Amino acid sequence: MAERNALEKLDFGALSPEQQEKLHQFKIKTRIANEKYLRSHPEVEMLLSDFLREVFLKRPTDIREFAADHFIDPGLSKKIEAQMNIQNK
Repeated sequence: MAERNALEKLDFGALSPEQQEKLHQFKIKTRIANEKYLRSHPEVEMLLSDFLREVFLKRPTDIREFAADHFIDPGLSKKIEAQMNIQNK
């Protein structure tokens, strides 16, 4: 119990300047990697756009169930592929 009280007094949110710089560099590298991934996979943006469009049009009361149904739709792959073909023309 005394060990727990000692840990509660520590400020885990405080980083040293060196740790802050490492975290900053990590965030930059992660953002660059994410951007490269998304640029090489435009279907991700299409999937998300399609999902959000359906959400705003249908305004489901149970968003979790709606999302599950949306992403397990067997026709989703062909739908996204068709949209990608239209976009690339």
